[in-house]
Amino acid sequence: MTPVQPGHLTDEQIAAFDRDGYLVLRDRIPPSLLARLQAAADGWIAAGRGRDGEPDYEFADRPAGRALFRVDYLHAKGDPASLELLGSPALLGIAESLAGPDFVPTYESLVFKDRGDGAPIAWHQDAVHPRAHRIFNCGVYLDPSRAGAGALRVLPGSQRGPADICALTDAHGWEPSGVVEVELAPGDVLLHDVMLVHGSPPVRGNALRRTLYFEFRPAEQILAEGPWDLDWVRRRMRLLPPALARHHRAHPDVTPFAWRAGDQLRPAGEAVAEAEHLRVAHEVHTPGTHCSAGGVT
Repeated sequence: MTPVQPGHLTDEQIAAFDRDGYLVLRDRIPPSLLARLQAAADGWIAAGRGRDGEPDYEFADRPAGRALFRVDYLHAKGDPASLELLGSPALLGIAESLAGPDFVPTYESLVFKDRGDGAPIAWHQDAVHPRAHRIFNCGVYLDPSRAGAGALRVLPGSQRGPADICALTDAHGWEPSGVVEVELAPGDVLLHDVMLVHGSPPVRGNALRRTLYFEFRPAEQILAEGPWDLDWVRRRMRLLPPALARHHRAHPDVTPFAWRAGDQLRPAGEAVAEAEHLRVAHEVHTPGTHCSAGGVT
């Protein structure tokens, strides 16, 4: 079936995503935007290295000391490339295909492994929910991710319910039946259901690997199940007009995405790209599952 508008997924792609819990879209991000995102990521990482303890920057203990591995709320970090990505048909076509026209951009983060950082990311599910709606992450890859070098591993079909991560790890380690190691190139996008079991094993001599994660949820899901309210949803929706405008300025020859959200969710008047509006924080999160010393949490 022909997609409804540019960037939409086909029926076959949607069926594959629903079956497996993930979908790879090759060369999804145009080279010019990819280059701007790579440069922006360098800047976000450099700016964050000395900010351990600040809320938008996550650090972890490594053999060489504390290491930055995540930067949140990218739109408020001074580089417009993240807004350009959010406003692109390449991303919003996915969001509308899987969440409908009232999709909400719920998270935007840079997650990375620095050069020489081969620490594992243990098996986990990002968030567990009743599954009345799709909740999904769009992972935009800025660097190669290769088998044997820390590429993400996924368990197809594992998104259908909460997983016992401790039992899985104890019984199978990194090699459960059916595991897939997903190889990706810069500009590829990996979609994954937030309940898909995924992780990456430890490696040695790992190269820099940066991924931008943009999560989307239907407004209907949030308003029915939380953990946020209508006011928060409307504040997140205020990100979309400046994002669409930013993408159009950078790509005037590309047909803009036709945003079709309901009037009750669209911002009143002109939404502006001011820093105080671009950082729409989360006071709470939907819990996921992982294996901790105390069991599955």
